[in-house]
Amino acid sequence: MRKSWWKIVCVILLVYTVVGGFLFSVPAREILHESIRNLYFHVCMWFGMMILFTTSLVYAVRYLRFQRLQDDIYSVNFAKTGIVFGLLGYATGIVWASYTWTEYASSTQIFTEPKLLGAAIAILVYLAYFVLRGSLTDIDKRAKVSAVYSIFAYVMLFPSIWILPRLLDSLHPGKEGNPALNFNDLDGRLRMVFYPAIIGWTLLGVWIATLKIRLDSLKEKNLLHG
Repeated sequence: MRKSWWKIVCVILLVYTVVGGFLFSVPAREILHESIRNLYFHVCMWFGMMILFTTSLVYAVRYLRFQRLQDDIYSVNFAKTGIVFGLLGYATGIVWASYTWTEYASSTQIFTEPKLLGAAIAILVYLAYFVLRGSLTDIDKRAKVSAVYSIFAYVMLFPSIWILPRLLDSLHPGKEGNPALNFNDLDGRLRMVFYPAIIGWTLLGVWIATLKIRLDSLKEKNLLHG
């Protein structure tokens, strides 16, 4: 029970997020209206993705420093879970845009919108990371190359998601900053669910990653003793 307390917290927070996300009152924002509830899913999943990718980066650096295979296993599985959250965040973003931007842009313009295009590029860069890993058979070489590429992929997140979209004309809110952290846009009712949702989704990502890490660690032990 002592080791599982954070999993219980994760379940409680996600149940609260889903219930609060659909049932709690939200501010009447122009254009967004009730679709603002997607804030608890789309934006919070992206926060979780960034935390998971950051954790993957930390373990990649640890591998390059200490050359421990376990650090490589941690790094790749946090990156895998981050990709899942990135794809979910991208999908919920597309759905959100299709309901709120259609009055101002065609479906083609929505898919080529700088923020979504930058997000797609970032996800593709990380997908290439797994293709690269799959092409290498030597365990030590794969871990070293993957660690170096992981640093490159993480660095690419910032221009593709946070910098370039803000320099170009965009339909996405937050060109002058992150709207989810703007106190003019995020009132008390939204904060009541928004911040717990970030923690809940992040804990779920960590939970999934740790399960994968345990499985991969068992596989490595079987290979070494087999």
